[in-house]
Amino acid sequence: MLRLALLLGALCALTRGCPNIISRSQWGAQRVNCHRAMATPVANVVIHHSAGPACSNRAHCTRVVKGIQNYHINSQKWCDIGYSFIVGEDGSVFEGRGWNNVGAHAPAMNSRSIGICVLGTFTSRIPSSAALNAVQSLIRCGVSRGYIRSNYALKGHRNVSATACPGNSFYNLIRKWPQFRA
Repeated sequence: MLRLALLLGALCALTRGCPNIISRSQWGAQRVNCHRAMATPVANVVIHHSAGPACSNRAHCTRVVKGIQNYHINSQKWCDIGYSFIVGEDGSVFEGRGWNNVGAHAPAMNSRSIGICVLGTFTSRIPSSAALNAVQSLIRCGVSRGYIRSNYALKGHRNVSATACPGNSFYNLIRKWPQFRA
């Protein structure tokens, strides 16, 4: 019994602050062969919105994530989904390119940032509290596991590219987060 308690304690310590991340195989990502290793820890986290439909349950969010991957591969002609992680308004966190692969989410910053996209359009509203908590938990997880520097700079996509992303309401919110730097 003591061994079990110690094992559970160790597992808890390993995952503390980390959300459950739905792996590529769990959400049915297309298999790709275009991985480009990223040097970690990265200095930046770039926040995006999908500027598309929101989702509020895992099944619907999975369909939206697959649609984004299809769009990025077929229309944008990228080799994979552009984001490192994608977050649904139900709090689901989907692995995109993950912690170790260069993304295609913000051209000037791809090789030195983690790109997190929240599903939905946030020009006149902010994401749900479940999504916001998941984003913040994911960032803390990246810091605690050594993928993101502890003194990282948080940016909105509009800070690094000519875009309205991540929407005015969401952008105004993240500007108040402690690590934000335009």
